[in-house]
Amino acid sequence: MSELSEAYASHVVPTYGRFDLDIESGAGCRVRDFEGREYLDFGAGIAVCSLGHSHPEVTAAVADQASRLVHCSNLYRTAPQAQLAQRLVEITGPGKAFFCNSGAEANEGLIKLARRFGSATSRHRILTFTNSFHGRTLACIAATGQEKVKKDFGPLPEGFAHLPFNDLEAVRAAVDEKTIAILVEPIQGEGGIHPATPEFLRGLRELCDDRGMLLLFDEVQCGLGRTGDWCGWRSIGEGVEPDGVSWAKGIANGFPLGSFWVSSKKFDERGPLCDLLGPGSHGTTYGGNPVCCAASLKVLEIIERDGLLAKSSELGNALAAALKSLESPLIQEIRDIGLMVGVELSPDFPKTKRTPALEVVNRAMAAGLLLIPSGERVIRFLPPLNVDSREIDEAVQKFAAVLKGVSTAA
Repeated sequence: MSELSEAYASHVVPTYGRFDLDIESGAGCRVRDFEGREYLDFGAGIAVCSLGHSHPEVTAAVADQASRLVHCSNLYRTAPQAQLAQRLVEITGPGKAFFCNSGAEANEGLIKLARRFGSATSRHRILTFTNSFHGRTLACIAATGQEKVKKDFGPLPEGFAHLPFNDLEAVRAAVDEKTIAILVEPIQGEGGIHPATPEFLRGLRELCDDRGMLLLFDEVQCGLGRTGDWCGWRSIGEGVEPDGVSWAKGIANGFPLGSFWVSSKKFDERGPLCDLLGPGSHGTTYGGNPVCCAASLKVLEIIERDGLLAKSSELGNALAAALKSLESPLIQEIRDIGLMVGVELSPDFPKTKRTPALEVVNRAMAAGLLLIPSGERVIRFLPPLNVDSREIDEAVQKFAAVLKGVSTAA
């Protein structure tokens, strides 16, 4: 054990299945361990570092803001929070934004919004989907459609039902007099990079309109540029607009910031939906602090200035095409949308002590490539949006060598 791993073992609650790697620094698409070994990072902090590690302009924006004001509480107004809210509204549509610290908190906010909206008609039930992931709070694991995250944490908050993803008829059949909202990831990330179909999203919108329900999009992993559009759902198909959206991960390049947007649509005499959560109904100590908002403003500025939306789509297509060209018998399927690429390994993957995904991710790490597992057989490629074609070629070459090594060992 390294000195760092011993410190973790002695002093850090063991809630994470950590890989045996101690990271000391990073720049761009690469990180280094304490021995100076370099790794090509195609996980980007699990879709967080949209501009790579230690981006100099983000660092400068954070340092400038920190030199003037770090925190003053949400009892007062600050310019970065107002400016960021305005930018998110411009990106998404008429409405308002709330700021928090993580994706789980953003989804909690949407759940509370739905509950308050439904209180007038005694509705509280929210429909979500199998293999979804919405966070680690009690309400969010109740909303998540994976049993493994719920184990030993019951009783959980009631009022959630999990339905087959992309099955519109199942959703229609599940709606009852208590149903108030549908919460869906337009692209399931933790579930293995599964995009919704355009027909599915359109059907959900029509169903919500017909039944007076809210359509809520969890874009924590797929939002703000990763799919080639600011809004992941618009990469799937135009013409569908949600009533609420949650973000985190790539919003501030690693600084702890989450947010949710709420539409200005009026459903009843209570006024715009975005004003339904009034003073005292929701809050957070650190959410929207000036430093994180300054980081986010700079991230969004650079993505737009450098044309990274179009590049995400272009380079994502190139990455997926290169992976498909490997034609390895160990690969069953490749699913992609922008720079979200999932490689599903074959059910005939050779037997190892670890799951197929963990086996490949550990071998890739040993080869100097960082990837993200999803379940037992899916590996995610989630590089920064400013990755270049040479880094994509290098990653695919390393991945090909890893697969070849697995086949040879078998």
